[in-house]
Amino acid sequence: MACINLDLLKIAGIQGVILDLDNTIVSENDRYLSPEGEAWIKKAKLAGFKFFILSNGKRRYRVKAWSERLDIPAINPARKPFPFAFRKALAQMQLTPKQVVVIGDSRHTDILGAWVVGCSSIQVATLPHPFRWWERLFGKYVQTPYPAGYDLWDFDPLNDYEQG
Repeated sequence: MACINLDLLKIAGIQGVILDLDNTIVSENDRYLSPEGEAWIKKAKLAGFKFFILSNGKRRYRVKAWSERLDIPAINPARKPFPFAFRKALAQMQLTPKQVVVIGDSRHTDILGAWVVGCSSIQVATLPHPFRWWERLFGKYVQTPYPAGYDLWDFDPLNDYEQG
């Protein structure tokens, strides 16, 4: 996520960002955000981007804690990819779908939900986490795996990712 160019988003007319929480901002079982991810969010806020978190996570207290720590409003459960939470986030940000990009790790929730409401989307590599049954079954069709052999905070997708 930290390698997403904010200037290019601005040029594209993007003014708002809808973020997934689990395995996008933080690993599902992790309590920490990478320093690069946190710096990117702060830089984006200073540049005037509006933010919203949509999470399907079952642990609402966790979503609330991250929402408060990052000072980003959140909807949980979002029931992605259904459009209701996306539309609510757009309304609260007072932006149109063309002005918002959705950033997430999952094709079947984040990216599909963005498409349903007409937002642009960026799929990022899923952070390391215990895989769920549908991820084992559908694998690369639902998520882009985090490259093996890299520490969580050392991976630079612009220079390190090997297409396979």
